[in-house]
Amino acid sequence: MATKTEHEAAATQADEATGTEEETQDAQTEQAPQAERDAQAGQETPEAEAREAEPQDGAPSGVGQGAGAVVAAGLGVVSLTGSWTGTVASAREALIGQLHTSSSSSVATMVKEGYGDAWQATALWAGLFALAALVVGVVVLARPAFGAPGRPQAPWIKSVAWAGVSLGVIGLLLAVLKYTGVLLSLPATS
Repeated sequence: MATKTEHEAAATQADEATGTEEETQDAQTEQAPQAERDAQAGQETPEAEAREAEPQDGAPSGVGQGAGAVVAAGLGVVSLTGSWTGTVASAREALIGQLHTSSSSSVATMVKEGYGDAWQATALWAGLFALAALVVGVVVLARPAFGAPGRPQAPWIKSVAWAGVSLGVIGLLLAVLKYTGVLLSLPATS
């Protein structure tokens, strides 16, 4: 009898193991139709949300647009505060002005050659940085129209790009006003 009980116990354990495998398979097959029903009903499953959050192969991730927006804002700030390039160009123009004037030149000529051209060189470089900020910002804002449909641009990218465009417009306006002498013109020498 002991043998029969041992065989029955072994058979029962085998049946339980098989039953556990079958229950696992049944649970998996029940989950797949449930996910399909949720997708059809408009509900997203956690797996679907995870797949949407990860960029698919070939899908743009928005990193380039974000970098472009930050570059546009940075260029806009540089156009307002000045740049190393503008400072060097200004110093160069001042040096050239000093070389072209002599001690017998009039004060008006000395002021124009020594300071006026340097001021315009600074304004020119500020205008170039402002124009670059404006162009990069507009490209970043226009990029979604030419990208993957149904993939919206992140709100922070739009905000930073608009900041770059705004700073570019302000910088360009100030550069034109400085270059033409409307804003902070050279002092009268007569």
